[in-house]
Amino acid sequence: MGEKKGFFKRLVEGLTKTRNNIVSGIDSIFSGFSAIDEDFYEEIEEILIMGDLGINATTAIIEDLKQKVKEQHIKEPSACKQLLIDSIKAQMNVGETAYEFENRQSVVLVIGVNGVGKTTSIGKLAGKLKDQGKKVILAAADTFRAAAGEQLTEWAHRAGVEIISGQEGSDPAAVVYDAIQASKARHADVLLCDTAGRLHNKKNLMAELGKINRVIDREYPEAYRETLVVLDGTTGQNALAQARQFSEIADITGIILTKLDGTAKGGIAVAIHSELGIPVKYIGVGESIDDLQKFDADEFVNALFDVKDSELSLIHI
Repeated sequence: MGEKKGFFKRLVEGLTKTRNNIVSGIDSIFSGFSAIDEDFYEEIEEILIMGDLGINATTAIIEDLKQKVKEQHIKEPSACKQLLIDSIKAQMNVGETAYEFENRQSVVLVIGVNGVGKTTSIGKLAGKLKDQGKKVILAAADTFRAAAGEQLTEWAHRAGVEIISGQEGSDPAAVVYDAIQASKARHADVLLCDTAGRLHNKKNLMAELGKINRVIDREYPEAYRETLVVLDGTTGQNALAQARQFSEIADITGIILTKLDGTAKGGIAVAIHSELGIPVKYIGVGESIDDLQKFDADEFVNALFDVKDSELSLIHI
């Protein structure tokens, strides 16, 4: 629980910029308006869009808010704050089966463009799974980038897990093939594959991922499959555009959203989920292994609005 508590605190700190962007504006609306009218809703809408929640999510949140206000006969703008918080949480619920891969023999492909923290996220995820008692093997299948293999090897040592890699420039599918044989021989629980994410060359990337998927289908058909995209939270709408492009070439099952410790664009987590229907499964708010955590919509939105512990205990009763 201590780790979780510490993470919540870091999350609150990490989302300070986003909160200053969104919440201070919203609070002034709740206190500044004397009636709930179209202007009131428009002001909230504008602030949510400015906070990078995106048009889709914002529209859905506002519609939901209007409906609840009507149903509950709410007249005071200040009474809408909790409704708004609940509505944002509802937009982001990840669902029960989001982490099914942890309970099955699974292959997790992780893709993402250079510089988003992909290799670091894989290393942290490997560490977390190892701490849960899982046998983890890493596959260094991002053979295009010279430093990727070395970086992943370093993380493998740090996490205390085995790594399978090939020569720089070798066929990524061949590395995955070797890693699958190793996983089967050693009865690994989770095979984490670091794969390339060169969006500027979509055709090649599509062919590469296709080949990797065929190898997994043929060699390890019984494995549970997961494909995660790593996105840099600081890039806001760019992250959404990347997620959209990746979803056109691969069956993306979840997002790892990194670097939320230094961004005013944390609202992008809401936008991605709403616009693409792909849940954010992990978020990163710092450099250490503990700074990558499963995404918790309640916790995220509470941190976004800086809902205090005293208020939290009231919410959970």
